[in-house]
Amino acid sequence: MHTAIYISNKDDKPQLIEHIIHGNSIVNLSNLKGALFSEITLGLFIEEEIIHGYFDVQTATKNSLLHSSEGERKQALLQHLISKKPEYLIVDNVFGNLDILKQAAIQKTLIDLSASVKIIQITNRIAEILPFIDKTYQLKDGNLLEFNTIEASKSKNAITFVEALPKPYQPVSEPINPLIKFNKVSVAYGERPILNAISWEIKHGEFWQLIGANGSGKSTILSMIYGDNAKAYGQDITLFGIKKGSGESVWDLKRKIGYFSSEMLRGFKRLDAVGNMIVSGFFDSVGLYKEPTNAQIKITEQWLHVLQLFHLRKQPFLSLSKGHQRLVLIARAMVKQPPLLILDEPTNGLDDFDVALFTALINKIAKETDSAILYVSHRKEAGLTPDFIYELTTSDQGSTGKTIK
Repeated sequence: MHTAIYISNKDDKPQLIEHIIHGNSIVNLSNLKGALFSEITLGLFIEEEIIHGYFDVQTATKNSLLHSSEGERKQALLQHLISKKPEYLIVDNVFGNLDILKQAAIQKTLIDLSASVKIIQITNRIAEILPFIDKTYQLKDGNLLEFNTIEASKSKNAITFVEALPKPYQPVSEPINPLIKFNKVSVAYGERPILNAISWEIKHGEFWQLIGANGSGKSTILSMIYGDNAKAYGQDITLFGIKKGSGESVWDLKRKIGYFSSEMLRGFKRLDAVGNMIVSGFFDSVGLYKEPTNAQIKITEQWLHVLQLFHLRKQPFLSLSKGHQRLVLIARAMVKQPPLLILDEPTNGLDDFDVALFTALINKIAKETDSAILYVSHRKEAGLTPDFIYELTTSDQGSTGKTIK
């Protein structure tokens, strides 16, 4: 029998995995040889690579895990674990950070494996429960209870943020159209073409989703907009009405952009208060190092009321759930109401409830502000409705792009 355990971000996943492995759960693994397919395992292998300078697991392109994409890492780890001929396999967050084709490939591998190996899936998304799972349980108050996924999917409650968003503090610039313009932009790293003649415009107030396979160049495009990617110079790129390379600084650009990535929380250990995290967005810093004005404090308090977190404004940021941490960081990115808000894989690792929180907030920002939104993700989240989708399609000559909506 194959089992799924549906958890939330509030649950102690490492402790759950320990209980499963040692037989202290509804899953009987006594005297069986097993393996763990998880970011936890990937982290241990990468740590070994860094410490010892060699790697036991290598990708299809013979690279180390450290220097590979998330998709390559997951596929290499899964094949490595299967080669050890386990009698059971615990699979955790199977599809996180994977494009549609790699999701399908890993799912097929697991379906084939399920004929001979017991599979225990841990997931925080109902829609990602594997098709061969026989029974699903939910972790509640430390206990595993049988769970009806169909009824749970029907009973989802809509989440709304009632308070109006604050008015802009000081608009960074007058509306410019287009905000972002790429004209036949091609990029290669060494002999490897990444982008091939990309032409794309993002206009004032538009809501875009950028999609494409792992390695298709999404991160390259973002780095040419938000970062200081040297490949952007000499290209026909216009950012906020200024030709790239005509004297603007990275900080000039960042003042006009609000940015959030799920990677921002990796290894974060600061003890900043929730309110200070939001107000620091006025200064493009993580943490507060300058004295905010009364107007900036007022806008911060308005955002806290919108998020229904005003009563927690003095609590440590890290005391919040993952979902609420992301809401705070999105508010931090939006306090100055920049012309462009970039959201890079924002829902990776979130549970169903926290995704609903995120979706409600982004829809509200799209409706109530003039900021353009660039949402970068493989996922098409239910209820999140971009105006346009720009798709990158890989080829040997580099990825091409087109608007598909």
